Amino acid sequence: MKYTLMVNEGPYQHQSSDTALQFARAALDKGHEIFRVFFYHDGVNNGTRLAVPPKDDRMLQKEWSELAEKHGLDLVICIAAAQRRGLMDASEAKRQGLTADNIAPGFRISGLGQLIEGGIESDRTLVFGD
Repeated sequence: MKYTLMVNEGPYQHQSSDTALQFARAALDKGHEIFRVFFYHDGVNNGTRLAVPPKDDRMLQKEWSELAEKHGLDLVICIAAAQRRGLMDASEAKRQGLTADNIAPGFRISGLGQLIEGGIESDRTLVFGD
């Protein structure tokens, strides 16, 4: 089965991000395909490389990046939600006249069309969070 995942909550405010990550791992381990993971609303905070959780906490952003590298996942951050929350990749930062970016490895910024395409191309779209 082919899945698209939509993550609507940040990594440390709600269980949704962790549940989505665990689902993705389990699905891939069972031979299923993850077509795309789309991060929306506060879920875009899963893609920042500047978060520094306490040493005894998990670094979910790094875990998403590692999973993407290992399995070639497409991790897409909604551009409108990202801009509202101060997340920029290098090209968007330049376009906005900013001098720095903060997107974690393996993530990319794009629009809602990527979510629609994921829904069309996948057998199921699962939403994690409100």
